[in-house]
Amino acid sequence: MIHPTAIVSPRAQIGADVHIGPFCVIGDHVVLGEGCRLHSHVVIEGHSTIGSYNEFFPFAAIGGKTQDLKYAGEPTSLIIGDRNVFRENTTVHRGTFEYTPTRIGSDNLFLCYAHVAHECQVGNHVILSNNGTLAGHVTVEDHAIVSGLAAIHQFCRVGCHAMVGGCSRIVQDIAPYTVVEGNPATTRAINQVGLSRRGFTDDDLKALRTAYKRLFLKKDANLGLALSGLKAEASANNPHVKHLIAFLGSSQRGVTR
Repeated sequence: MIHPTAIVSPRAQIGADVHIGPFCVIGDHVVLGEGCRLHSHVVIEGHSTIGSYNEFFPFAAIGGKTQDLKYAGEPTSLIIGDRNVFRENTTVHRGTFEYTPTRIGSDNLFLCYAHVAHECQVGNHVILSNNGTLAGHVTVEDHAIVSGLAAIHQFCRVGCHAMVGGCSRIVQDIAPYTVVEGNPATTRAINQVGLSRRGFTDDDLKALRTAYKRLFLKKDANLGLALSGLKAEASANNPHVKHLIAFLGSSQRGVTR
């Protein structure tokens, strides 16, 4: 169903059973998968490829031009998976360069005024709360939660199952499985409640707590040395601890501790 007040380019590719509400605008190079629903006043533009059963609430602006001043006008892109929800006034921008698209996975929830900037890479089952902001080149792994009014600096990474507290200022990577909050941000604990809700076993939680104590509670410990010591412990055989070690070991911006 396409409302008569909507403006849909004849060059756009619209899948089956798509609902486009009043005053929506769909650009030339947009691909909308089946079952998507645009409530009203939604703008989708640029080379935006969007999967199935995504829902867009009023005044969402999707696929807009990057705000990076290096942009030279090339046909950059945005790729979105399936079953995402974009609430009112959310903004998602395309990449700055043709070879670096902005990517969003599936089953994510973006609340009102959330912002995803150019070249961001967002996984699956992520929640970006009201006014949560991802600057350019930010990576957010699966099942992470960014609370309201939190701001993530460009090139930072948020690890899987991490929770960023409201109004936090993030300028370094956030370790997977942790709770981080504050300005400046500080890692507070393992995200035990969230992990338990997602089916992590007691053994998983025990291994992650052991790793957390070694990496974050010894304030004067060198992170590289702490990682080396952790690799020698029995808890390092746990797959989640292995991911934690690999994530921290590959950090370019440093780690919030």
